Amino acid sequence: MKHLLLIEDNNEIRENTAEILELAGYKVRTAENGKIGVELALQEKPDLIICDIMMPVLDGYGVLHLLNKNPDLTGIPFIFLTAKAERSDFRRGMEMGADDYITKPFSDIELLNAVESRLKKTELLSKNYNTDIEGMQQMITDFNGANPLQQLASDRNINHYKKKQPIYTEGNHPNRLYYITKGKVKTCKSNDAGKELTVGLFNEGDFFGYNALLEETVYKETAEAIEDAEVAIIPKEEFENLLNSNREVMHKFIKLLAKNVTEKENQLLGLAYNSLRKRVADALLTLQEKYQNDNQDKFSIHISREDLANIAGTATESLIRTLSDFKSESLIEIKDGNIIISNQKKLAAMLN
Repeated sequence: MKHLLLIEDNNEIRENTAEILELAGYKVRTAENGKIGVELALQEKPDLIICDIMMPVLDGYGVLHLLNKNPDLTGIPFIFLTAKAERSDFRRGMEMGADDYITKPFSDIELLNAVESRLKKTELLSKNYNTDIEGMQQMITDFNGANPLQQLASDRNINHYKKKQPIYTEGNHPNRLYYITKGKVKTCKSNDAGKELTVGLFNEGDFFGYNALLEETVYKETAEAIEDAEVAIIPKEEFENLLNSNREVMHKFIKLLAKNVTEKENQLLGLAYNSLRKRVADALLTLQEKYQNDNQDKFSIHISREDLANIAGTATESLIRTLSDFKSESLIEIKDGNIIISNQKKLAAMLN
């Protein structure tokens, strides 16, 4: 049951509004002024707040200001009740962070629709979606009730890339979005001396190449096929039209990008401070997390030692020596070029 807080100084409006919300299945706490309302919000964080603007002691703007200053209360959906309909009042409330307005007098349907809409959007924004097509599709379906992203990736021209063949190159301007239908792809950066670091791994069902499209800049990395791959090509204009058609979808997509940035920050932190053994172990576990199939008892992958060294951020010779040590310690097996993880727990628990 969702908990709502209703702040309204008019006794009749407060009681009638609370009754309507309770009949709709919500648990409602009420306050006759803004000061009491803030105190109740601190005692029991509500799922949504409905607040009058013109009140004694502390008005609605003051309530919203105090809520925004408290980290525990920020982000609660906030709906203003107001008898005023001036554009300046609406603008001030929205700039302060209000989610919606209901103008008095209002009907039962107007009230319930506003509450249900705000609670639904908050629930959707709090969901964690995968970055593959299923996760993206679920996100779009939740917000739109349609499947434009799935349509975006279907019935496209498919480009075929051989192992180690570049798909796009650092410094070039983007004009398309990429979607993997088969194979594996990496993104990497090189320094002036030509030493390479892998910064992204992608599998079947993943989109890639969207950072530069959203930033409207050149590619900051090179994309290359790890193995023979088939990639669907989606024009830049169609991708942008999809994002621009729904603000909530754009907001969620940016959150997914932020997640990717956090993963890269953690990778760079490990490269800076972890030992060679720890970096190689983490590289193997990253590959397992990204590419393990559900039907694999033990994770096995065929990857060139050079590619694995670029993921771990080390020289190929050092990687080979470390893999040999791991094999002698029964952490991995090596058969016909395949690396098989034998003891995931010990790799994950490896100390610097």
